[in-house]
Amino acid sequence: MAKSYVPWPSSPHVRSVMQANRKAHSGPELKLRSAIHGLGLRFRAVSRPAGLRVVVDILFPRSKVAVFVDGCYWHGCPSHGTTPKTNPGYWIPKIERTRRRDQLNDEVLRQAGWEPIHVWEHESVDGAAQRIAATVRMRSTHKTDRSSSSGVVE
Repeated sequence: MAKSYVPWPSSPHVRSVMQANRKAHSGPELKLRSAIHGLGLRFRAVSRPAGLRVVVDILFPRSKVAVFVDGCYWHGCPSHGTTPKTNPGYWIPKIERTRRRDQLNDEVLRQAGWEPIHVWEHESVDGAAQRIAATVRMRSTHKTDRSSSSGVVE
């Protein structure tokens, strides 16, 4: 497979911003994980569902819920995504590939019985955590953890 062209950063500032972007454990992801944990839910962070080649930001294996925290720029948010002004010939197709990959990952997960949930970085953390908790609890066959006195879900 040929290596794809990646444009040189347009300035030292752009380079530092790009280097600071994390692939996993980003600020929005950490805030959401904290809120979910605060609701009593337990999960795996940055993990793959068994037998699948999809990396998920927050995974609830028992209830088969997969949560993705999507950045508005990188995933082409319809509300907050922007059209790149520098190197649009590279970035516009890159964002489109990311969106297609997201759709494919959702299809793979659904076919395997999983429920994918996407949370945009601009969403309310508490609202997103409540939405995730409701889905996990609805799909969970085990309402409490192994020690039934703990009251911890998932």
